[in-house]
Amino acid sequence: MPDPYVLILHEVEDYAAWKAVFDAAAGLRKAAGELSFQVLRQDDDAHQIVHVSRWRSLAHARLFFESPALVEIRRRAGVRAPQFLYLEQLDHGDL
Repeated sequence: MPDPYVLILHEVEDYAAWKAVFDAAAGLRKAAGELSFQVLRQDDDAHQIVHVSRWRSLAHARLFFESPALVEIRRRAGVRAPQFLYLEQLDHGDL
């Protein structure tokens, strides 16, 4: 079965404030089924953050990210207009 991933594009007011809330939610994310993550920033806009994460299943990820609790966490973190892409890995490799 291919690995499921979620890619989230966030516009954040303040990275440090967002990251503090993100880090505080690590236990919630793990309990919900997140297995690993990467946080990236757009090179020409420090307010554009990308969160890529690998999950046990896309169903677990959807339940977590679409829950009312996560809507409130995103609001507290200063996130504006997040975009979610639920993805299944087709291929990967190292070069």
